[in-house]
Amino acid sequence: MPVRLILMRHAKSAWPEGVADFDRPLALRGQEAAPLMGRWLAKQGMTPDQVLVSAARRTRETWALAGAFFPGLAHEATPAIYGASAGDLLDVVHDAEPLARTLMLVGHNPGMQELGYALANPATSETEPLRRLSQKYPTAGLAILEQDGGWRDIAWGSMRLVTFITPRALGGVDED
Repeated sequence: MPVRLILMRHAKSAWPEGVADFDRPLALRGQEAAPLMGRWLAKQGMTPDQVLVSAARRTRETWALAGAFFPGLAHEATPAIYGASAGDLLDVVHDAEPLARTLMLVGHNPGMQELGYALANPATSETEPLRRLSQKYPTAGLAILEQDGGWRDIAWGSMRLVTFITPRALGGVDED
């Protein structure tokens, strides 16, 4: 039975003076993009079984807005995602709930982009999404990867990138 991994970069954040990086809130653009992406996931029937969110404020706010389309779905604040490298994020994936078939991580760049690109097998992945993922991972972007097996079976280049979607593709505002 396949597992699905949804990687979401936090939505656009603000840079208030005197606020530590960890405590940065979402900007207005981010407040608009996060629900757009959550709605899209829900319409696709991609309800996560487990959601792991960086403990940073902007990721928690991103999930609060995107997750509103999944009433009652719990999430776990996961400090290990904040500032994590692709390797650190892969460790988080390996430790996912074994019974979960769809895992969602809400985190930060460059780790999210590096993880998505490193997991994607070019021979089995969709070409255009893989090309776009290699170039840029805009805020609130979603990479969706699949593979047969369990979370511990995931290795570099073992997954199929099914799609990479950004707010702009859904009619949202410009992205970075």
